Amino acid sequence: MSEKDKMLNQEYYISCDNELTEERERAKDLLFEFNHMKPSQRYERNQIIQKLFHSVGENAWIESPFNCDYGYNITVGDNFYTNTNCTILDCAKVTIGNNVWIGPNVSLYTPNHAIDAIERIAGYERTLPINISDNVWIGGSVTIVPGVTIGDNSIIGAGSVVTKDIPANVIAAGVPCKVIRSITEKDKIGLTTNKQSNKNPQ
Repeated sequence: MSEKDKMLNQEYYISCDNELTEERERAKDLLFEFNHMKPSQRYERNQIIQKLFHSVGENAWIESPFNCDYGYNITVGDNFYTNTNCTILDCAKVTIGNNVWIGPNVSLYTPNHAIDAIERIAGYERTLPINISDNVWIGGSVTIVPGVTIGDNSIIGAGSVVTKDIPANVIAAGVPCKVIRSITEKDKIGLTTNKQSNKNPQ
């Protein structure tokens, strides 16, 4: 079994393997091009993301700079938006649903390095997937660690470190991130009735 197969199967693997190194370099070359394009070059930027990601929904917008490891493990749905300095270490699958908004300086990490120092120095690591469901809003400077799932409609407060699953329909924040309260009907302010949502939030 190749080191790539081990990585994708969530087994311990050597990250400095030649095949994986070449794939990371391919992604970095595409990202270098992407991150040096003008924001107005929407079509060209979108073409690079289409090459890079496993799947991209309609009306996705990613601000520069953006960084990831491989790209092919990232799936995003419709109306995806991420602000500047987003980092996705996609050694495992990162699945992001529809209408997900991500603030600036957010990091999603799927790899875990080996605990033993000698094994860690040798390059051994293991990965766990991250899943972000529909309609999630992630505030600025949030860190999401390996194996986390965030449920539909939930909000993650700025500066949080998400170490465990967050259920649907809640506001959560903190280090470590914890549920503060549920989102209820009382939270509605009546502005979205019979109106289209903003398809490119800034």
